[in-house]
Amino acid sequence: MDRTERFYKIELLLRNRGCVPFDALIEELGVSRATLKRDLQYLRDRLSAPIVYDRFDNGYRFDAAAGGERHELPGLWFSEKEIHALLTMHQLMAGLDDDGVLSRHLQPMMDKLQGMLGADESEARELMRRVKVIVTARRRTPSQYFELLGSALVQRRRVWLRYFKRSDRSTSEREVSPQRLVNHRNTWYLDAWCHASDGLRRFALDAVQDARALDTRARNVAIRDLEAELDAGYGIYGGGDAKLKWATLVFQAGAAQWVAGEEWHTQQKARWLDDGRYELQVPYSDPTELAMDILRHGDSVVVTGDKVLANAIKGRLTRALAQYGVN
Repeated sequence: MDRTERFYKIELLLRNRGCVPFDALIEELGVSRATLKRDLQYLRDRLSAPIVYDRFDNGYRFDAAAGGERHELPGLWFSEKEIHALLTMHQLMAGLDDDGVLSRHLQPMMDKLQGMLGADESEARELMRRVKVIVTARRRTPSQYFELLGSALVQRRRVWLRYFKRSDRSTSEREVSPQRLVNHRNTWYLDAWCHASDGLRRFALDAVQDARALDTRARNVAIRDLEAELDAGYGIYGGGDAKLKWATLVFQAGAAQWVAGEEWHTQQKARWLDDGRYELQVPYSDPTELAMDILRHGDSVVVTGDKVLANAIKGRLTRALAQYGVN
């Protein structure tokens, strides 16, 4: 029986029997006196269990005056490995959390999970420092808008937005029904049904200038419809009305060793060529983000078959050379 199971059994014994002698607990748990003392101390100090020793009945019980009847040890159905996985996931999430909004709300649960690992506070902090997330080019989202939109999404309420559109530097006001929050390349987006344009749209949260929750019930869009509309193409520009096309990229052997381990799109197609090069095919509707990913590989990749996309990449490279005075 591991320690997590012992905690659960101690809780169950005290709840069912009311007051349990020390020796009876040892017999039920099959542990040493020192181990049981550590478990009881830990339950009291780290997991806030109101366990007291009753001298009159010569046993341990929950203190009714301290809410013992209502006390419940959270998360005891997790194994120790699962708790480690949850804490690691929390640390990864913290790396994506601009203003600590998610971490702040999850922290009470994380504190209890840390306590169940058996580490003291310094050891728990050290554990969390063993997972590091390096974030670059992050666009920060004001916390009040993230919380407001997240709450509206859960409560299925519409939201009024004032939104800045970077492509033409315009500002608009619109009413939307939130459908999904998306984190893409360290930036948060809201997928929503826009009632002004009568369709699904994706909004960058850092471009929200003002937001207000409305009492109106949100329009619901099925997840499969969201995915079909907004996830079919490439990256954050996956949706839109443009026809879906396929780009064929051929990577030189040196870059191929890295690219072969990457997922550019869930529907991508790939194969190794006889000369060691790597061919990758990805769907796209808007070439903006795809072009940026192609350009970061410089002379290690070439676009084949798609003259429009190839000429666009060539034009970008030519203009980049001109910036440095190279013809």
